[in-house]
Amino acid sequence: MTASGKFAIGALSALLMAPIAFGQQEYIGQYDVYTAYMYLHSSLINLGESGFHTQVGTNLKKWYSLGFDFSDGTGDTVLVPNMLRSSLQQQIAGQLAPLKAAGYLPANYEPAVAAHSKSQTYATGPQLNYRRFKTVTLFLHPDLGAIHESVAVAASDPIGKALVQNMAPSGIKEDWTYFYGVGGGVDFNITRHFGLKVHADFVRDHLFSDLLTWRNSVRLSIGPTFHMGRNVAAQK
Repeated sequence: MTASGKFAIGALSALLMAPIAFGQQEYIGQYDVYTAYMYLHSSLINLGESGFHTQVGTNLKKWYSLGFDFSDGTGDTVLVPNMLRSSLQQQIAGQLAPLKAAGYLPANYEPAVAAHSKSQTYATGPQLNYRRFKTVTLFLHPDLGAIHESVAVAASDPIGKALVQNMAPSGIKEDWTYFYGVGGGVDFNITRHFGLKVHADFVRDHLFSDLLTWRNSVRLSIGPTFHMGRNVAAQK
């Protein structure tokens, strides 16, 4: 089972085991701070990154808040031609075909490049909160922000090294771009000022557009959340 699958099962188990009481939440802090373990998975390149996720927000209304979101993670994958843009796949296949036909390479040979990735995401925006349960807050928000990724690439065979030299002569390739999507989750209100949040985001970006097509990613996180400040629930 993948790490994202294990995470999802754990988060679902926490949700099912949590007691949910109907009724108004008596305290809604003006400020929320969240810090958590984070797992980001990009299926296109089979990349899983572990790290941390943090949010700082302010509740303007009982149902509406604004905040800043940041996450940082690292992970490893192996890049192969079928992960790349179709034009690059065809180019690589065309260059390898004569070598395979001449017997210099096995017919099933596929170049592979090891990649170590470090990603950071930055986002800000609104969040809608549903607080009709006393011990649980449900929330939903749009995802729109910027993502930075730095990838160190290396290969062991001559053909793989030639690919590395072509796509990242220094051995490091970096890119910035925007992402968009949707996120949401559950905040379990353990005490007035402390809770446990389970968060999921589904986003789309076009990092390294010279090599890759648009890619979809899933970010999952879980960790403590802290509520503080004046009581927004007491507002008229």
